Amino acid sequence: QVQLVESGGGLVQAGDSLRLSCAGSGRAFSLYAMGWFRQALGKDREFVAAISRSGRNTDYADSVKGRFTISRDNTKNMLYLQMNSLKPEDTADYYCAARVIDITLARTANEYDSWGQGTQVTVSS
Repeated sequence: QVQLVESGGGLVQAGDSLRLSCAGSGRAFSLYAMGWFRQALGKDREFVAAISRSGRNTDYADSVKGRFTISRDNTKNMLYLQMNSLKPEDTADYYCAARVIDITLARTANEYDSWGQGTQVTVSS
């Protein structure tokens, strides 16, 4: 099973950019399709973005499409989420997740096998 550790969260102003990172260790990182999810206070965890094992295929929630970019570097066992034009409604704890099945990109949390501990992103207006 892969272990995941997120970093890069912080407090920013609306319109700013932030890049989240997720470091993977343990089993070969390239064997896993990856995703980013977020959970705002008092709300359910929601899908943000997903990427295939190779990085060729990506998927985004409508709320972040055009503003966020998911990418990965399998040589470094790293997953990234570049977040531009941040809005106060992007405020949440952000989690990276891994799943072994790579046939389709998954948008539901229970389809993922491993999770990081999360990193907090706060966007002030």
